[in-house]
Amino acid sequence: MVKLRGMTWDHIRGYAPLLAATEKFRESHSGFEIAWDRRSLKDFGDYPIDRLAREYDILLIDHPHVGISSSQNVLVPLDDSIPASYLRDQEENSVGPSHISYRWGDRQWALAVDAAAQVAAYRPDLMNEQDLPRTWQQVLVLAKRMAGATGSRVGWPLGPTDAMCSFLSLCAGIDGPTFFDEGVGIENSVGEAAIDLLFEILPHLHPTSLDSNPIQMYDRMASSEEIHYIPCAFGYTNYARQGFAAKLLRFADIPAISREPRGSLLGGVGIAVSAFSSHVPLAVEFAMFAASENVQRTLYVESGGQPGHADAWWDAKANEMCGGFFQGTLRTMELSYMRPRNKYFPEFQEKAGILLHKALKRRSTGNFDSSAGTVEAMNSLYLQCLSAEKTH
Repeated sequence: MVKLRGMTWDHIRGYAPLLAATEKFRESHSGFEIAWDRRSLKDFGDYPIDRLAREYDILLIDHPHVGISSSQNVLVPLDDSIPASYLRDQEENSVGPSHISYRWGDRQWALAVDAAAQVAAYRPDLMNEQDLPRTWQQVLVLAKRMAGATGSRVGWPLGPTDAMCSFLSLCAGIDGPTFFDEGVGIENSVGEAAIDLLFEILPHLHPTSLDSNPIQMYDRMASSEEIHYIPCAFGYTNYARQGFAAKLLRFADIPAISREPRGSLLGGVGIAVSAFSSHVPLAVEFAMFAASENVQRTLYVESGGQPGHADAWWDAKANEMCGGFFQGTLRTMELSYMRPRNKYFPEFQEKAGILLHKALKRRSTGNFDSSAGTVEAMNSLYLQCLSAEKTH
């Protein structure tokens, strides 16, 4: 019996499709097993990949880690083991920049088995699709109107990690991907405009917003009538599926700053293979199986996954199963923003999220920190991350 160890993240979207794919793979590979462990959503974004690679054969990773992981030589460059034709098909059928987000230094470090970006969500029994805000100004108007009445509110998950993700989405929506210079950080005027928008909407949001991540807010949204619209959070098809939660949610494009819903922060998950594995060929074969078009379009989505292959996003059955999630958010995915993936960025993102969250907390209690000061502090933090790395 060949037994591999795999590490994924602790949500049905993160583990159920992999368990199903493992069982299907075993039908043609006798004497094979993968024991899947799970890490929290926060650890998925923050936990060092080099430590996991020494314990696991197969890893589900976040694309901002490819820069540092490649420099540490802890992952297998998949282009050494996977046919060029297969990788070409993956790129041609990528949902937005999902596939290339795992490419670094002209090498492919993971396959995009899961695709996501920040999108809007709403309760279709409380809000009509035609009434959804199309711009951020309309979001502000809606939030003010609802805050002045009894009943449901606009929510926005703005815990430290998600506050930073939303900030990056707003920046990219304002100025496109050039707002972040990997040598110095955030363009001041763009960062200030994004924080000013957060500051302006914040007083009118549901009171749990600053303490919530997307899953927590979707759970509240689906179990009560406290929240009927979220403008910006990573999408989860699960909440659009019959029977998953008490009330169905629907998902739509992110509000636009310009004419198009551009700039939404790219998320998703890639499947990678540890360079320390004793079974690299078998692990790579499983990764290819899980990312293949047929598995992604059928087994993966049927098991609660959010596939990374475009054929699944266009598939009528997949969309019917998920309340039109894929077609309803595809334009946002196509125009999504791929954040920096250099080896300094993961540490910066984590620390900057804490800094931004503190500024939002202070704002919510009447302490009016300036947006300029907050951006300046974030850029100072980024330069610290750069200099700390250079002294090691």
